[in-house]
Amino acid sequence: MTKRRTILTLLVASLALIAPGTQEAVDAQGATELRIATVAPEGSPWMRVFRAWDQELRQRTNGQLGLRFYPGGSQGQEPDYIDKMRAGQLDGAAVTSTGLGQIVRPVLVLSAPGVFQEYSQLDRARRRLSSRLEAQFERNGYVLAGWGDVGKARLFSKRRIAQPSDMRQARPWVPRGDAVFSELLNVIGANPRRLGIPEVYPALQTGMVDTVPGSALAAVSLQWYTRLDYYSQQNNGILIGATILKKDKVDALSEEHRTALMETSQRAHRLLARAIRREDQRSLGVIQRRLQAVDLDPHRAEWERVGEQARNNLAGRLYPRALLDAVIRAAGE
Repeated sequence: MTKRRTILTLLVASLALIAPGTQEAVDAQGATELRIATVAPEGSPWMRVFRAWDQELRQRTNGQLGLRFYPGGSQGQEPDYIDKMRAGQLDGAAVTSTGLGQIVRPVLVLSAPGVFQEYSQLDRARRRLSSRLEAQFERNGYVLAGWGDVGKARLFSKRRIAQPSDMRQARPWVPRGDAVFSELLNVIGANPRRLGIPEVYPALQTGMVDTVPGSALAAVSLQWYTRLDYYSQQNNGILIGATILKKDKVDALSEEHRTALMETSQRAHRLLARAIRREDQRSLGVIQRRLQAVDLDPHRAEWERVGEQARNNLAGRLYPRALLDAVIRAAGE
């Protein structure tokens, strides 16, 4: 297949649109397979592009290198992926900020409350910080194979939440291991309910939680929106993610295969970012037809104050103050 046709294969896949206990990295024919886990369900935009990535990589290496994905949380949640990579049971994972922060805490600066509203701001900050963050991942034994997005962050709720104080009467969900949204709730004075992603929908059914942070794409893909009544009209951030691989696994590959892996990965993640951003906007259309919008602008100053306080509280704990300042400068340009 020519390079042009290969790129078109990935593009079509994106347009169609977030562990094993024994050693499975080598199949019966001797082809190497990197085992990668993700909570993204089969059939989602993430998995469609990931499948196309695997196909292109196998074609480029004549079937000698491929990717074996474990979607839908079949290997647990993101903290489990990190544990299994450390134990050698997985070779990589596609994770959100929760998983990334377990390996390199300063990467959470890209999730600092109230900094990014537009993708162009996040893209600019990532370009400027990319080499620094990639080096930190490598020092900790991982290769950052490609950045990903999960969509624009909004609040989805059973009750109307227009100002920060409204959160005090809510029962907000917080992902296990989360530090950033937890601090925002701490500043507001709200009490979080810490659950894994698969536990959220049942918790919405029982009323254990009545408010969830997330993207429109996540809310639709995971059917959360069917149990909720309101959504924030304005987004309050952008949810980040990335695919990470164990460095020793990548280093063990031949130079030719390493080059093929990273080149196909970068192309796949560029296409994935475009697909996710389109799908998030389309999912917002579904949300708009089913849920009632809440305009946050009349209380924008209040939201900005609690966001500023939360990100300042996290400076020195999750990320250096200088790194936060650099991100804020990039966002403002």
